[in-house]
Amino acid sequence: MSDPKTTLVRRTPWPQSVTAPIGTPLQPSVAYTAQDADALDALYTRQTTGFSYAREGHPNASVLAAKIDAMEGVQGGILVGSGMAAITAVMFGLLKTGDRVLGGSQLYGRSLRLMREELPRMGVETALADPTDPAAFTAAITPGTRLVLVEVVSNPTLRVADIHAIAKATKAAGALLVVDNTFTTPAAIRGIDVGADIVLHSVTKLLAGHSDVTLGYVQASDPAHQKAIYDTATTFGLTPSPFDCWLAERGLFTFDLRFERASSNAVALADALADMGPVARVLYPGRADHPDHARAAELLQGRFGNMVTFEVDGGREAANRLIRAAEDLPFAPTLGDVATTLSHPASSSHRALSVTERAAIGITEGTFRVSVGIEPQEFLLSAFGRAVGAV
Repeated sequence: MSDPKTTLVRRTPWPQSVTAPIGTPLQPSVAYTAQDADALDALYTRQTTGFSYAREGHPNASVLAAKIDAMEGVQGGILVGSGMAAITAVMFGLLKTGDRVLGGSQLYGRSLRLMREELPRMGVETALADPTDPAAFTAAITPGTRLVLVEVVSNPTLRVADIHAIAKATKAAGALLVVDNTFTTPAAIRGIDVGADIVLHSVTKLLAGHSDVTLGYVQASDPAHQKAIYDTATTFGLTPSPFDCWLAERGLFTFDLRFERASSNAVALADALADMGPVARVLYPGRADHPDHARAAELLQGRFGNMVTFEVDGGREAANRLIRAAEDLPFAPTLGDVATTLSHPASSSHRALSVTERAAIGITEGTFRVSVGIEPQEFLLSAFGRAVGAV
């Protein structure tokens, strides 16, 4: 009979070492043992720190959250399973039936769906207003508005919110300002610096940078709000994968380099597209012809990012010709990858909107959103030249 202490189904203690790993260990364990019930009580009452069950937190999430905290200049952020999970945790953690939410009219497509369909059926009143028009947006912050959700730079039309005016009006109304900082990232602007009460990210995108993780991040400046968001994320099971957190942390090691190279490429691509005959319009905040260029220059201080939007005439047929000719450019509904990707909002991120609704925010069948990567500029200009030429 085998010794029960050596049976194969028992866990082997982790090897002790006088050295430490240079890379962050991956810890996929679901559960963590405690010395006794008192030790577990001390953990849950926060007299001590540690982990008990992965849905409530795990080491890889804590390591990654601390890095993003440092980027945003805050403390206590948490990781969840996706960017939309971050928004969901905020909405369901802080809102109740009868509350009112005001959102920017040019939010990410799924955020718009949440505003238009999901929150109203939960008894939360919602409204949208143009964040580039401070008078109209301020007027829309009516009594009863509990929360305001905006993106500093919108997806996909790259309009720039008058975030300082919005923050001032939100504070005056006693509402909470939530800034989705996914597009801009802390390299261009930090939520805390523009008056956000809550900042969130789809870490899936430029922060992780390799299209191989799905994660979100959220941080609230008020500890009571942060606890409510955390409790909601834990109760709803919006748990981040340890492996995804591990990969995203690795991605952050090169974030500064990727951001600078991709941004430089975006400047060159935007200028090149503007000179291509079939292109009817180019939107890039760093260009003088962008409708919000002056505001972007003040807010972003020259760090205009890696996103470029352009439009061709000819409707869906012309769009399909361009996509088929873009053999070297992945056509995919994502952004922030090290490689340049091409997206068609009308058939992906904003497909749930009607043609009229899309037109109201500047999206046509010929609108393309480009997430510019870190390839050599010569490659990008050649690839886009061929693709646009096919129109």
